[in-house]
Amino acid sequence: MLSTEQILEKMAEQGLRITDQRRTLAKLFADTDGFLTPKDVYDFMGKRYSGLSFDTVYRNLRVMHELGVLEQIVFEDGVKFRVHCAESHHHHHMICLQCEKTYPIHFCPMPLTDVPEKFQVVKHKFEVFGYCEACMDKEQESKANDETKGSAS
Repeated sequence: MLSTEQILEKMAEQGLRITDQRRTLAKLFADTDGFLTPKDVYDFMGKRYSGLSFDTVYRNLRVMHELGVLEQIVFEDGVKFRVHCAESHHHHHMICLQCEKTYPIHFCPMPLTDVPEKFQVVKHKFEVFGYCEACMDKEQESKANDETKGSAS
């Protein structure tokens, strides 16, 4: 994952003014191991910056995504952001729907797709959603405990 300094450097390289709010935003994402909703970010930032609007927060998230600083993923419950991987090579992710841990996929399926002859691909995303081993184990433990409680009644 990118560090606070790497995030700020990328933003500055693209001509973005580095304000105190953007420093705080960069640190929030660098220090967060996982995804944040725009509301999570707004709630965090609002505690430090009174009068900050949701639109300002969301606009900064979009700009940081466009600069390649943040990754944007659409989950069933809405869009979430996280700091971009530090890996510079093209790759995709598998994402646990329970804990949101991500695992890199070091293979791009794009060359295997059946792109129509007169279609120019300009960008693509490929994400696989499922459950990691730890979350599956927790679910099985929970079911076993429920069954034990049910049979004891």
